[in-house]
This record gives sequence, structure tokens and C-alpha cells, in this order.
Amino acid sequence: MRSVGVVVEYNPLHNGHVFHLTQSKETTNADVVIAVMSGQFLQRGEPAVVPKHIRAKLALQAGADLVIELPYSYSTQHATLFAKGAISILDSLNCDTVCFGSEEGKIETFFELIKNKKQHTSSINASIRSFLSEGMSYPSAYSIALQRNIETSNLDVSLPNNILGIHYLEAIEHFNSKMQGTTIKRIAANYHDEEATHQSIASATAIRKLLKDENNSISDFVPSFTKTSIEEYINEFEILHSWNEYLPFLKYRLTTSNFHELEQIYEAVEGLERRIFYSILKCSNFEDLMTLIKTKRYTWTRIQRLLTHILTNTTKNEMLSILEKDRVPYIRLLGMSKKGKTYLNINKKSIDIPIYTTINQDNINHLRTDLKATHAYASVLPLMSQQQLINSEYALYPIIFNEDENKFIRG
Repeated sequence: MRSVGVVVEYNPLHNGHVFHLTQSKETTNADVVIAVMSGQFLQRGEPAVVPKHIRAKLALQAGADLVIELPYSYSTQHATLFAKGAISILDSLNCDTVCFGSEEGKIETFFELIKNKKQHTSSINASIRSFLSEGMSYPSAYSIALQRNIETSNLDVSLPNNILGIHYLEAIEHFNSKMQGTTIKRIAANYHDEEATHQSIASATAIRKLLKDENNSISDFVPSFTKTSIEEYINEFEILHSWNEYLPFLKYRLTTSNFHELEQIYEAVEGLERRIFYSILKCSNFEDLMTLIKTKRYTWTRIQRLLTHILTNTTKNEMLSILEKDRVPYIRLLGMSKKGKTYLNINKKSIDIPIYTTINQDNINHLRTDLKATHAYASVLPLMSQQQLINSEYALYPIIFNEDENKFIRG
């Protein structure tokens, strides 16, 4: 069975994601789609609007056959580590091709840039160091360094999905993987677009903005099952997860910790944790907090990731002990279709890392950071609902979907 991998967040799953899934499968002639999906917290350092088990269900309904969790230790990282974690999982599953969405849409342009990048490594790194010393953020320094040193490139390296694409392909090379890389051009909406201007395609950013206003509808931009799942979640819990709901918990974490403790948090550097501490005493909402913290050197995303690590109490030692292994040492299976189950059965003898479906005494040390993330994520729910969400970590997975009858057998 031929397989294609996609790296996703589905925050929430929308029509553009369905297009990507469908095109990935068709253009690679794949039998099975493997979706590596971020868990409760995402790459831009924010909570997912609904929990991972709901987004896993949406992925299966949209056409994914295996849904694998990208662990917290990789899902809340800058592009290099985010891509490395996702690609290592797909490689371990013997995936044939990874297909990513990009603003460029032509894989040859990516390969050309990566080839030129290797020839200018020293000058690119020198430029990055120079730009960082001027107070520039790392993403900006990286982007401008590539533009300055690879003048013949046709790839716009200022665009977020193009940047991720570079890192996916470099991760494939890093692991010496047999996996091929290809790309699908994003259509109608860009990653950061805050307004919906197309009749049926909008960015996840724009859709989340619509969700904040009861007078707006997302019906035109998402599959019916996405709309139904979100409405059911709101009706049951009266909440969609966003940073504003977590602000009191973040304030508690900050104000009950001393500066030495905060310095141990992953990504706390150059006194940034102190700036956050003093800022949270003055703010009335999350937007205010971010405005007070933000500097030229630290992007909104970079700060949000640090806030996520403060909320989950993820320390430098904890994170580095995970990342030193170079690749994800296990597969956390969130959901599968009948075809996905067949794929695993065919490949199980050649998959050389364990596949986890529940948390138990044998694997809890591997999954402890993700379990902490779920505890933090659940903290804004009513007490009984918190326990329900935490219990799902131990007993819910894998969700099983019968694609022939379009119904869930389990989950």
C-alpha cells in the first residue's frame, strides 16, 4: 500500500485542509493518508480550539487513514524541530511521500534553494548571527539571510509554509529517509489572512476570528462535520479554547513562582520571563499582555511558546532530555480507518519503535509531557469535564473509523 504523509494542526479543519488531503492522495497515487497532528498545544504557541480527540475524528472524516500525535515537545517548537519531529514519525511508519501545502506550489523550487543553501552555509550563518546581534528575531534573520545570500532563488522565503517546506525536506535528508517530498499550492487564502474573502476557502486564522462572533457563521468555509463538532463542543462546555481563558492560570503560575524557577522554563532567555512577570500584573486580557511583552527581537509566536511552557511547567532539562534522542522514539496512535489498520498490519514488522494506544506504566515516562499538556489544557473546563478529558488520554485511543459506512466504531 502506498502512503502519503501530511503534517497538520486542523485548528479547526476547514475546506482548504480537505483540498490538501484530497490532492495529496491523488497526486501521489496513495492508498493511505497518514496525518501527523499536533496535540493540545500548537506550533504558534497557542491552545487548539478543541481537543485533539475531536480534531482526530475530523481528520478521519476528511479522509485521513492514520492520525498520529506530534508530541508536545515537537509541536510547540520553531520550524526546524517541528518539521524534524513530524518527518521522523512519518519515516518510522515507512511513509512513501510527504506532501505539504506551500505558497510556492512547485517542489523543484524548494530543491533548488536547498542545493544553493548548502553552497552558502557559512555566509548564511554569518548573516543570521549579524542580524540577531542587531536585535532582529530569528525567523526574520533566517529569511533575510537566505534572500541576501541566495540571490538566484525563486522561492519566497518570507512566507511561513514555504519556510516549513524547506525544513521538511531538510529533515528527510537528515534522517537519510527513502521518503520523497512534494507540495500542493495553497489556494484562495494565505496562512495569516484574518478575513475570509473567498466564497468557500478561508484560513484557520480567519475562521477562528469568525468563531469569536456569534453573529458570524463558518458554514461556508468548513465541512458540515466540523461545524457540527464545534457546535456540540460549545453546547456541552460553553467554551472554545483560546489564550484568554488560560490567562488566570498563567498569572497564577507566574506569581507563585520565583525568578529562579521561571529561568528554568524552556525558552526562557535573556530575562524574558521577568518581562512577562511584570507585564501580567498590568494586563486585563491576553492581547494587552502580548502588547506589553512584544519586542523587535521576540516574535508574537516565540513569546506565546514561552507562555505555553510556563503554563505547562515545561523546563529546559525536561525538554532537552527528550530532544537529545534526535527523533521521536514512539508512535502515539490517535485514530485510524479500516485502511489505516490494514497498513499498520502490513508494516508492523518493519516499524522499529513502539506504537502507543493508551497510557500505562510501561510508557508513561515517554508520554508524561503530553499528559501534563492535557492537564493544563483541561484546566479551563468544569471539574467533571476536566476529568473526562484526562481520562480520555488513558482509555479513548485509538479512535476507529469505518470509512465505508462513514461512522465511528470506537471513540
